[in-house]
Amino acid sequence: MGCWWVQAVCSTKTIRKLNVLNYSLCTSNNNIKRGINILNNVIKDLHGKVINAPIAPLGIIAMAGCEDIGRSVNKWLLQWQGVNNTEFFDTEYYTVPGSDRDTFLINANCPRFGTGESKGVLRESVRGYDIYIICDVTAYNIRYKMYDMEVPMSPDDHFSDLKRIIAAIAGKAKRVNVIMPFLYESRQHRRNSRESLDCAIALQELENMGVTNILTFDAHDPRVQNAIPLCGFENIMPTYQMLKALCREVKDLYINKNTMAVVSPDEGAVPRNIFYSTVLSLEMGMFYKRRDYTRIVEGRNPIIAHEYLGPDVEGKDIIVADDILSTGDSIIELAKELKKRKATRVFAIVTFAFFTNGLEAYQEAYEQGLISKVITTNLTHHREELLQKPWFARADMSKYISYLIATLNHDRSLGKLLNPYNRIKNLLERYAKEQLDKGIRLV
Repeated sequence: MGCWWVQAVCSTKTIRKLNVLNYSLCTSNNNIKRGINILNNVIKDLHGKVINAPIAPLGIIAMAGCEDIGRSVNKWLLQWQGVNNTEFFDTEYYTVPGSDRDTFLINANCPRFGTGESKGVLRESVRGYDIYIICDVTAYNIRYKMYDMEVPMSPDDHFSDLKRIIAAIAGKAKRVNVIMPFLYESRQHRRNSRESLDCAIALQELENMGVTNILTFDAHDPRVQNAIPLCGFENIMPTYQMLKALCREVKDLYINKNTMAVVSPDEGAVPRNIFYSTVLSLEMGMFYKRRDYTRIVEGRNPIIAHEYLGPDVEGKDIIVADDILSTGDSIIELAKELKKRKATRVFAIVTFAFFTNGLEAYQEAYEQGLISKVITTNLTHHREELLQKPWFARADMSKYISYLIATLNHDRSLGKLLNPYNRIKNLLERYAKEQLDKGIRLV
């Protein structure tokens, strides 16, 4: 059978019936009656399933730096397809990678000329496919040669390569979707005086190139989607996965108002910290930054001091949630202030941990007891040295991304996937039960 959607919604047994039907109708008139009986059985098998058919064969392009997460997503999708193990067969997320293919990954790359220029190349056809391009614009570990020098790829290079691949698709795909975990130029989302609006321009470029959906995680300011009001834009919060990683790494958390609190590192992070405090039923405080507006250092007004507003933190474990850990200096200063107020432990939960100034400061902070854990995601590149640190842990987002891709491929609502409230409540119940089984009473 060549029809891709029939493969997507039919069992192997049904497809065998269709092949027999095709043979029966093509051989002789004597087999027509038999063919009609087979057709009736096939219709019964298909009844109610076509509504769950994908909109097109699914293809995934993992850009440079995203190969690992691309392979993980491919593995989950194949597992739900029942290729590796029929025990995991899931009709809700069942889709196909197209005719005569056993992987969802599409072979594509961007080779470089000696001058540093590049081009996008597809090594196989994507005509009629529902394409999902995964692009990490912060993957500085990817290098290329320019004038006989090895140069690390910048976010600008990664974004240009993304546009090259979209250009190589040339409108032949059924639909093009971009999964960009860290939204390109998301920190330049508003104009101060004579500045460029880079994030808005980048989003409009993708829309003009025919991208249907843009999926990003914990955007610095999701209101930037106002730049593309007629294009699909999903800002996905990894709250559940981060809390799951925290519960996995720290087995002696006492999650109640007497022993734990949530503190926002600044006014911009208040909404995400309000969610953490609400779902965990904890009190919340916040810091605000006093800045020197007479000077600009590295593109920003330098911070003079962190001022705290909120409940007493003495004797409490503190969760500090933010979207980006760049140099990380602010969180270390914040941890010092919390320790002065006699907080017990400080857990930093950040979606993107870059450590642009190296790891030494955080290693010292850990050794001094300022920071107990940094929990982040695997949505960006982390060097091997960092992965070995006892104070560092990552939440794996590949399964969640697989759910998002499979759901969109079936053109269904993402509402349940985007709201983690019930999953978090179930997680906390499981965690409390594990603690009780170990003899730890969470009071």
